[in-house]
Amino acid sequence: MSLSSHLTELKRKHEHLSHEVEEAQRAPSVDALHLTTLKKQKLKLKEEIERLSS
Repeated sequence: MSLSSHLTELKRKHEHLSHEVEEAQRAPSVDALHLTTLKKQKLKLKEEIERLSS
């Protein structure tokens, strides 16, 4: 897998997690642990994208 395709895939996953976090925050019964896990995964992806982009 080339670097550019890997970055594209990471960005796609980050976007997907972003939507999941938004949906979870809108839900009436938010599972705080699940929401925290999603946010941590999203941050980890963002850091990886930044690391590979530089």
